[in-house]
Amino acid sequence: MSVTDDRTAPADAHAKGAGPVPLRRNRDFLMLWSGAGLTLLGSRATSVAYPLLLIWSTGSAAAGAVAGFAAQLPQLIVQLPAGALVDRWNRRLTMLVCSAGCVLSTASVVAAVAAGHVHLAHLAAASFVEGSLMVCYRLAERACVRHVVPAAQLTAALSGNEARGRAAGLIGQPLGSAAFAAARWSPFLLGSVAHVLSLLAVLLIRKPFSSRPAAARRRLGPEIAEGLRWLWRRRFLRRITLLISGSNVVFQALALLPAFVLYEDGLSPATVGVIAAISGAGGAVGALCGGWGMRRIGLVGLIRGALLVWALLVPALALTRSPLLLGALLAGMSLVGGAVNVAGGVHQVRTTPDALQGRVNSALQLAGSGANALGALAGGVLLDSLGAGRTAVLLGAAMGALALVAVASALPRLLAAEELRTRQDQDPAHDAHDAHDAHDQETAQAEAQAEAQAEDREGERTP
Repeated sequence: MSVTDDRTAPADAHAKGAGPVPLRRNRDFLMLWSGAGLTLLGSRATSVAYPLLLIWSTGSAAAGAVAGFAAQLPQLIVQLPAGALVDRWNRRLTMLVCSAGCVLSTASVVAAVAAGHVHLAHLAAASFVEGSLMVCYRLAERACVRHVVPAAQLTAALSGNEARGRAAGLIGQPLGSAAFAAARWSPFLLGSVAHVLSLLAVLLIRKPFSSRPAAARRRLGPEIAEGLRWLWRRRFLRRITLLISGSNVVFQALALLPAFVLYEDGLSPATVGVIAAISGAGGAVGALCGGWGMRRIGLVGLIRGALLVWALLVPALALTRSPLLLGALLAGMSLVGGAVNVAGGVHQVRTTPDALQGRVNSALQLAGSGANALGALAGGVLLDSLGAGRTAVLLGAAMGALALVAVASALPRLLAAEELRTRQDQDPAHDAHDAHDAHDQETAQAEAQAEAQAEDREGERTP
C-alpha cells in the first residue's frame, strides 16, 4: 500500500460534497481530539502530583526524580513493542483499554493517599503503569488522525493536536498542583475522572480507525524490525530525531528545576502550576504557529532555529529565581518546541505508510524520548549536588553543542533526498512522465547521498 493510497482514502469521503468539512464541524475529529485531550489532561495533573508528593514528603529532589524516572521509563522499554501492537490491534479498542487502565491506576493512588498508606514502591509502580498505557494510547491516537480528516487538513489537525497537548499541560499541571495543595489525593481523583470522560468520547466516534485490511500476524520481533528498517533508510528522519533526543534529555533534566527552586525559597507547591501555565501558554502559541513556520521557515530552519534559541534560554534560567521569569523563559522554549513538534509530526505522518504508523512513530519516540528517564534522574542528582544555577549553565552548554551539530549537518540535502524518495513511493510511474525532471531529481538524490556518505567518513558525531 503506497503513502498516497493511505492518505487519500479518508479525503475522498469528504470530497463527495461541496468540499472538506471544516475541522470545527468534523464530529469524529472533535471526539478524537477531545478524548485524547482529556486523557492528556488527566496524566498531566497526576504527573505533577507524583514528584510534589515525594519532594514535600522527603525534601529531596532525587526522591522526586524517582517518580519522574518511573513515568519516563516506558518511553525506553515499552515504545517498540507498543508500536508493533498498535499496528496489530484494533486501535479503537486499544485506546479504550488504555483509558480504563489509567482509571484503575490513578484510583489506587487516591485510595492509598486518602488512607494514609503511601509507599514509594506503589507510587513508582502506578506512575510506570500510567506512563505505559499513555504510550500505547498516544501511538494509537496519532495513527488515527489521518482517518478522520482529509489529507489537505492534516497540518491543521496536527497543529490542533499539538496545541491540545500544550493546553493540557497549561490546565492540567496548575490544576494538579493546586489540587495537591488542597488535598494530596485530589489530583489523582481528577486524573481518574478525566480518563473516564476520555473513554466515553472515543466510544462516540463513528469512523473506522484504519484503512488497512487484516494482515496475517507474525512474531513481534520481525514486525518491530520492519518499522526499524523503514526508518533506518530515512537518513533525514534519523538525523533530526537524534538531535531532538538530545534536547529532550536536557529538558527532562530541567523539569524539576522550578519545583526545587520553589522548595528552597519556601514557596507554595501551587506556584509550580503558575510556572507550568506560563510555559504551556507559550507551547500552545507555538503549536498554532507550526503550519505558518513550515511555510515560511521550513522544517530544517525550524529545527536549527529552535536549538539555537534553546541554547540561549536554558543558561538564562541561572539568572533568576522569580517564578514569573522562570515561567517566561520556559514559555519561550516551549513556543519554538511546539512549532517544531507540529512540523516534525506532519512530515512523519505524511511519509509513513498506514500499516507502519505505530511502529515508525514508536521508534521515533524511543529515539527522541527514550533517554528521558535518565535525564530525570540526572536532573535530580545535579540539582542536589550543584544547585539550580550551575545545573542550568551546564545544561545550557549541552544544548549549545547540539545547536552547533545541527548547523554543521547537511540537513537540507538529506531532506531533499527523503522527499524525492517519498514522491517515488507515492507514484512509481512519475519519472516516466517527465524524463528531464527525473534526471534532475536523481542527480539531487545522488548528491545528497554522496554528501551524507562523506559526512560519515569524516566521522561526524551526532548526539
